[in-house]
Amino acid sequence: MRNLRLLRAGVRRSAAVTSTPQCFCLGAEPGTVLVGSQYGLVELRPVSREVSLTADGFLPEDGSGCIVGVEDLPEQESVCVATAAGDILLCNLNTKQVECVGSVDSGLSVMSWSPDQELVLLATGQQTLIMMTRDFEPITEKQIHQDEFGEGKFVSLGWGKKETQFHGSEGKQAAQRKQTVLSSAWDDGRPRVTWRGDGQFVAVSAVCPETGTRKVRVWSRELVLQSTSEPISGLEQALSWKPSGNLIASTQEKPNRHDVVFLEKNGLLHGEFTLPFQKGQVKVNEMLWNADSTILAIWLEDLKVENSNPNTYVQLWTTGNYHWYLKQSLHFGSLEENRLVSLLWDQENVYRLHILCQGWHYLFYDWHWSTDHGLGENSQHMANVAVIDGDKVLVTAFQHAVVPPPMCTYELQLQQAVNQIAFHTDPKHSGDMAILDADNRISVYRYGDCLPQRTVNDPTVKTGAVGGNGFKAAVETPCLDKTYSNEVMNPLGLRFLTWLPDDSFLVVGQGQHAAQSVLHHLTAVPHAAGTEEECLNLRLSVPVDGEVISLYCSPVTKTVALQLADRRILKYLWEAATPVLEPWWNSSGSAVQFPYRCVQTSITRISGEEVILGLTDRCRLFVNDTEVASNITSFAIHNEFLLVTTNSHTCQCFCLKNLSVKALQAGLSGATAPNSETLRKVERGSRIVTVVPQDTKVVLQMPRGNLETVHHRALVLAQIRKWLDRLMFREAFQCMRKLRINLNLLYDHNPKVFLENTETFIKQIDSVNYINLFFTELKEEDFTKTMYPSLNDSSNTQPCQHPDQKKVNLISFSYCRYCLSILTAHVKKSPPELEIALQKVHDLRESTTPDVQAVSAEEALKYLLFLVDVNELYDYSLGTYDFDLVIMVAEKSQKDPKEYLPFLNTLRKMETNYQRYTIDRHLKRYTKALGHLSKCGPEHFSEFLNLVKDQNLYSEALKLYLSDTQEYKDISDAYGEYLSQKQLYEQAGLIFARAGIFAKALDAFQSSGSWQQALCMASRLGYTKDKLSNLARSMAGKLVEQRKHAEAAILLEQYTQDYEEAVLLLLEGALWEEALRLIHKYDRLDILETNLKPAILEAQKSQLIFLDSQKTAFLRHKSRLQVVRQLKEKACENQQDYEVPHCPELELLSETSSVVTASDMNSKYSHSNSRISARSSKNRRKAERKRYSLKEGSPLEDIALLEVLGESVRAVETVKDIHVLLKQLVLFGYDEQAGALQQVLEEVLQLMETSVSEIWTPDLQQSSVSPVLGPNSTANSIMAAYQQKRMMPPVVQDPEVLTPPKFNKNLQWKLHLLQ
Repeated sequence: MRNLRLLRAGVRRSAAVTSTPQCFCLGAEPGTVLVGSQYGLVELRPVSREVSLTADGFLPEDGSGCIVGVEDLPEQESVCVATAAGDILLCNLNTKQVECVGSVDSGLSVMSWSPDQELVLLATGQQTLIMMTRDFEPITEKQIHQDEFGEGKFVSLGWGKKETQFHGSEGKQAAQRKQTVLSSAWDDGRPRVTWRGDGQFVAVSAVCPETGTRKVRVWSRELVLQSTSEPISGLEQALSWKPSGNLIASTQEKPNRHDVVFLEKNGLLHGEFTLPFQKGQVKVNEMLWNADSTILAIWLEDLKVENSNPNTYVQLWTTGNYHWYLKQSLHFGSLEENRLVSLLWDQENVYRLHILCQGWHYLFYDWHWSTDHGLGENSQHMANVAVIDGDKVLVTAFQHAVVPPPMCTYELQLQQAVNQIAFHTDPKHSGDMAILDADNRISVYRYGDCLPQRTVNDPTVKTGAVGGNGFKAAVETPCLDKTYSNEVMNPLGLRFLTWLPDDSFLVVGQGQHAAQSVLHHLTAVPHAAGTEEECLNLRLSVPVDGEVISLYCSPVTKTVALQLADRRILKYLWEAATPVLEPWWNSSGSAVQFPYRCVQTSITRISGEEVILGLTDRCRLFVNDTEVASNITSFAIHNEFLLVTTNSHTCQCFCLKNLSVKALQAGLSGATAPNSETLRKVERGSRIVTVVPQDTKVVLQMPRGNLETVHHRALVLAQIRKWLDRLMFREAFQCMRKLRINLNLLYDHNPKVFLENTETFIKQIDSVNYINLFFTELKEEDFTKTMYPSLNDSSNTQPCQHPDQKKVNLISFSYCRYCLSILTAHVKKSPPELEIALQKVHDLRESTTPDVQAVSAEEALKYLLFLVDVNELYDYSLGTYDFDLVIMVAEKSQKDPKEYLPFLNTLRKMETNYQRYTIDRHLKRYTKALGHLSKCGPEHFSEFLNLVKDQNLYSEALKLYLSDTQEYKDISDAYGEYLSQKQLYEQAGLIFARAGIFAKALDAFQSSGSWQQALCMASRLGYTKDKLSNLARSMAGKLVEQRKHAEAAILLEQYTQDYEEAVLLLLEGALWEEALRLIHKYDRLDILETNLKPAILEAQKSQLIFLDSQKTAFLRHKSRLQVVRQLKEKACENQQDYEVPHCPELELLSETSSVVTASDMNSKYSHSNSRISARSSKNRRKAERKRYSLKEGSPLEDIALLEVLGESVRAVETVKDIHVLLKQLVLFGYDEQAGALQQVLEEVLQLMETSVSEIWTPDLQQSSVSPVLGPNSTANSIMAAYQQKRMMPPVVQDPEVLTPPKFNKNLQWKLHLLQ
């Protein structure tokens, strides 16, 4: 649905040349045109050069000579010229030397070079073909007219003759009718030659001397005949082989129309389309494909008209979705000087057309594809896309229906072929169109009932696919308002027609010089009586110093931007009293200039700054002068969103409201992980046609021409958020339901507003099924943070008023209007309230005055069974103890009455509490069962106690009886025994003590080591002094085993009066100060010499030995760690030497691909650990300890060394507690021993503190914070880290290993007097 837009138009005149041009070609240098005339060769440049061919007699001086071909040969620095007399010449324009390299006596009619300029084909006057090399050495010569078909002759399979085949409506008489083959009367009889794009085949069209008709023959590169076309009546002279190679184009005059026909390489017809002329009105001189086979140019002339020269036309045709569109029509009038000599497509710039006229007027036109669509936000006539098709404009209103081309919503019929379309830039009138035709008339079509033409149907407007044929059109159509005339000499002298918001027009015309343009500002003149057409008044003409190659007017900011050929950007201030042009300045104050020429421009705001966007024909996207991407195939601006399609077949969407240019550049480059909202896959080659405003539709067109509509997730969520902010719940709900958006967003977008407008929500939805659907999708999750985060980081979400309540429960409490919705609300609560839902069904059944509009109990129960499993619902109904309700549910289930009726009858005969106990136990609701069983009397207590023991419901059982009852004591006894079995002795002792079972409580406290509680229980049991002393000595022994020397010493001192043993225990536990206190308390100074002093000296020696061993091990492990790291770095460098260089094929790898890690390379170790993990807990702990092996060469040796070094540091850190030992050594005069211990500890600590930064490097600490491999890593981040030659650490199960140990600087352990 694209049109051809004219970007540039150049004109060059050569008034000094007096001859008549006959043919031309393009020179190797840009802008050079080589023209052959009847006198010689002329080079059209700013300074023209001419080589005369009459001086050497190659052309007659009387002007009767003719040049049949010109070809520039840059490798030979010459121009090859072929004359009709048969001479083949090489002309050097620099030296003006002419060399005759060959001559044909019979003359030449055609010279055609192959696309690679390796071969040249000559057609002679004797109807022969001569194939020659680039050095003009003959290869072979063949007659044009051959009797045989060629090497590609068809093979008959014996399926009958052509006369016996089906002939359609003509009947069997067609079999006997003799076919007459006619030729055109105006055919010049000259052969036509065209090469395939790869130069392997050449097609020749020539008039058969026997029949007088044309035949097309296909020859190989060696001039071997391949095929001959079937007899085609009315086949004309024009011939052009499509460069892509599949079709050969020609023209055919049929009895009732004039067609362009296509032939295959085998000579058979394959499709056609009809020219928009009557039979016999025009003749086709030539036709030519552009280099990429997308545009077919046709040169036509009117047949001879009496007393006047014929009109000349050039038409540009394109195809899409198997339909041929006439996109541009250039009318050159009937003046003799404007008659065409020839036309050529540029081979470098595939959309540039070169034309040469008789009056030495050389013109070139640069085209490019563009989509003409409405730019506004009007709710009725937005998203209209107009397609040019000859004298018709096909308009598709995508807001109402996506109509695939070539169909349309409606079409506008003009008097002449259409060349340009401009939509109104006023957003309120975005559907209005101004159409410029080939006669430079501007026709204005407007919407609205206020137009006088609305009283009658406009004959120029015809309904397309949405109405007609007796049906009323569903879409409003515009009508022709005004037609303005304009006088311009050159075809397409006006370009970039723009309709400004004040109803004036902007057009760009050619300036006085070739590199200048003029910006014309046109306004309407009041209509004069008696004239059919109105005129446009030239308000202002602004000269532009440069060629304007694009013009864009923003419908939002009303800014007009022009791009010049030198890539400068100008701003046209059309709203000023005197409109002027000024440079476009960016935020830094410099003038904006695109690095490359852009074929599509647009204006938008990024972070509040107005910027201009440009897209080149090489897929490079610019924001002002900054390149943000190099793989963009199309883009569109939609509100604050930018949508682009890429060469990687994705459609991306970015919110520009709070986005910087750098962030946009990063998002388009793929450096950041794309959000699920921003990117979606599309079909290969898709391009954006339009985005429907106030909607979520993005219309894409495929390369073949068919359309596809997608709803981009970012646009969908943005539109839903707008609807929810406006409390338009119905529109939001329908969109979410249709596009499968989770309905939780209705609440999560703004919980406070949603709960305040529950009535509005119900009124707008007004459907029980929809409300139930909403309830069934509710989840305890904030979808605005997980599934649908906002793109612009400005969410309207507010914290809920009840943060302590669950979302589903809050909504369920708020929606209680419809019965089925109430049931759904109760079922969706957490936990589900099925009993209440069943009770409501039961109430409906028991209702004596049923509402006519209310839901019946049967329907409610049926709906409830849809939400909940029937067996689960049966159990819940049984738990209500309502047998009527149970039977009602059972009847709807698949249960056999023989199964549940005997059980229910048995329950009916039981006492009420025991009946409920039986039901609860059957439903495994044991807590409720205990409550009912406790009310059944003492005779059921044994059953009660057994149930408590079976289900371990001791705590619940104790709540059902008073503490002074025997039942309470029995339950406590059982509870204590249960806790003792679980080795929870202290808790068991508390239970026994509370129930008055002191003997068992004493044993439990003894087992738990709670000696204080045990002594209390002994007192309650009335223990004697001796018995109490034995108990204390026994418990002291157990405390010593647990290394609780201080508590054991208290027992021996206070309960056995064994002071000396207490002191010895304190010395054994290194409790020096407490031992010294008891020695002096009981005046046992002899212990100082016998026990205390030797003990502190022994402790000093053991600490020195420990520190020395730790220091030695630390230094050994540190040096080994350095060696291991050096080996790993060297191995990593060797591995990267064999790394595969970056190539496009790597992009084909799946995103789930990963790189090899240490854990992958050593899978045998992980497998071994997995086997060990299945063993006993003791072996598992052993495996944990041996997870990192210190064995040299093991895969995780460096991690094991880190772990051991950390343990050494932490072990030495604990030695700081020796400050008590130091004080005792000083107290008894051992200053030398104390100073030595303090100095050694200080040296070891200093060594470890200085080594921490070398062992736990910053890179290692950073990898522990953000590891290369992990749950937050992606394939791209892993590959980036790998390519940056980062040494990836192995996956460590304990991140603490990679964290350096901490030193406690606040602990004052040193003695100043020892320094």
